[in-house]
Amino acid sequence: MTSTFAIAIVGATGSVGESLLQILEDRGFPVGDLHLLASNESAGRTLPYKGRNLRVRAVEGFDFKAVQLAFFAADQSVTLAHADAVRKAGCSLIDLSGALSAEQAPRVVPEVNAAILEGRTAPLALTSPSSVAVAVTLVLAALRDQVQVDRLVINAALAVSSRGREGVSELARQTAELLNGRSFEPRLFDRQMAFNVLAQVDEPDADGHGLLERRINQDIKALLDNASLNVAVSCHQVPVFFGDSLSVTVQASTPVEVNQVIAALDAASGIELVEAGDYPTVIGDAVGQDEIYVGRVRRGLDDPCELTLWIVSDNVRKGAALNAVQLGELLIKHYL
Repeated sequence: MTSTFAIAIVGATGSVGESLLQILEDRGFPVGDLHLLASNESAGRTLPYKGRNLRVRAVEGFDFKAVQLAFFAADQSVTLAHADAVRKAGCSLIDLSGALSAEQAPRVVPEVNAAILEGRTAPLALTSPSSVAVAVTLVLAALRDQVQVDRLVINAALAVSSRGREGVSELARQTAELLNGRSFEPRLFDRQMAFNVLAQVDEPDADGHGLLERRINQDIKALLDNASLNVAVSCHQVPVFFGDSLSVTVQASTPVEVNQVIAALDAASGIELVEAGDYPTVIGDAVGQDEIYVGRVRRGLDDPCELTLWIVSDNVRKGAALNAVQLGELLIKHYL
């Protein structure tokens, strides 16, 4: 095994790409050559890494034979355009867009289902799941011995950073215009986002479900290895820059013992439990942190088999970039 690895980050100038770069440095990832790649429009920019400014190059024409592992933190179209070249180059791939099927790139959260990689050989393609699925399954994994899940209902209040850097910029613009008494035309969102809540985060299909809602549903089933699990998902866009806020109701097969649930969450690594009398929020708790915060743990009013939790996490850092880096650590430890 080599001591360092040649790495590429595709989509390096986006919010997730920049967070990936920071976490690689924070965690001492054994990076040798580091290639920062983005669209032609973003090529030429520089990003800081370990006291140096590294120049971003265009992904078009890049030879993936130069690297052993590539993180894809751009749109699905970018992953689809380059995934075949990555595979042919013998390079492993970690995709954050959800562009590839589960057969092409299994969805993995290391603390939840790393065992599905046993027996596989490099190069590997993996998917880092949606940030909502990462948070929910990490909590459920901590409760494996306490709760047998029959059904999940997830109401997800998603920050505008779920739409990338453009979402953050648009909310900032709208907020500034309104606070200064000026009118504006919405750009990224189909109506006013500032001081408002939108009932959907992307275009619904013929059945009324958005692409992200379907992705969360599929991600959770794959991570929990339960294709028949009933998972209801509703995503809402809220005027928050960073951080997912999730109300999750679990229908269990047997009555829930809340004290046992609380004890399991309190003991779980990577989870911060906020006990009764208080609750966590993205601002002041989750943003910028590597932990998932859980509060308002309670049994159903009418059904003793029902468990409801409030979960908050940093969607960019924890839900996307950190899980992807942890997948990279898993690969270099066992497969590369």
